[in-house]
Amino acid sequence: MPAYEAADLLRAASAGIRAPSLHNSQPWLFRLSDGAVEILADPSRSMPVADHGGWATRIACGAATYNARLALAAAGHPASVRLHPAPGVIARLGFPIERPPTYAEQELFEAIPRRYSNRGPFWPDPVPTDVRVRLIEAARTEGAWLDLLVGTTALSGFAEIAQSADRVLRRDTAYQHALATWRHNVPVSAGAPPAEPQDLLPQRLFNDRQRSPGRDYEPEPLIGILGSAGDLPVDQTVAGQALQKVLLTATASGLDTSMISQPIEVPAARDQLRRALGRHGCPQIVVRFGFGTPGRPTPRRDVSEVIRDQSPGALGINGPVAASADSEESGV
Repeated sequence: MPAYEAADLLRAASAGIRAPSLHNSQPWLFRLSDGAVEILADPSRSMPVADHGGWATRIACGAATYNARLALAAAGHPASVRLHPAPGVIARLGFPIERPPTYAEQELFEAIPRRYSNRGPFWPDPVPTDVRVRLIEAARTEGAWLDLLVGTTALSGFAEIAQSADRVLRRDTAYQHALATWRHNVPVSAGAPPAEPQDLLPQRLFNDRQRSPGRDYEPEPLIGILGSAGDLPVDQTVAGQALQKVLLTATASGLDTSMISQPIEVPAARDQLRRALGRHGCPQIVVRFGFGTPGRPTPRRDVSEVIRDQSPGALGINGPVAASADSEESGV
């Protein structure tokens, strides 16, 4: 039976660590098990207050899974994917086949090191229609949906929901204390400048670096709400994979992106957003698209820190990850 080897694990993990995560928490681990590459949640990187149900962890690990899949496909060994195949395992990539990568796989794989969140203002130039179609299709092909907001009414309605959710989180002392402990993970160069009264959308306060004169945020940003059919742990992992394909598609098309999570983190705001969209599914993350000034990516843990062996009890079903990835009460 075809099997992945240590070199494949290193290739997959090296790409996986470039995925986005809430507050750059990087909550993933990788291991080789019975010839398959597995992605697991790292309990040492959990955020019990900001991510008490594990939603953000599963979104991030889903995005890391998509990067790992691309890395294996680009090397000519694409994998079959099983999500949540066992307690503690977010995804298992196995049964490799031999075939050259497609043009689309190669293009997205090459975009991985160029993808990072740009939290600064974008230029007012509109995103072309054909690129918008590609973004929507990228989400659809991964089993999710992406609604791009059209018109000032829809945008204003979303901004009101997002600002309201941000105010709720700012009033939560425990949440703000937890956020402060993760603030060092986002360097000053990658953080957004402090919010100003004229800003349409909320910003996380990661630094006090003032914006350049005349560089307000775009008055009509392109906002996309990415969602899934359900809201089980596997749906959130599916959404994470779809998110990463959307982000890489945007990067390959010359766009910058940043994510807005406040209206997802506050349950009432999330439900209000779902009803505003007229969707039966569940919004999982919000993405802002546009053309921005080049910045710098946030630092990542060395790949050696996230690769684990498969010795008994190391991180297997009986190991410390077992109770963390699939339970809504796990605190991951």
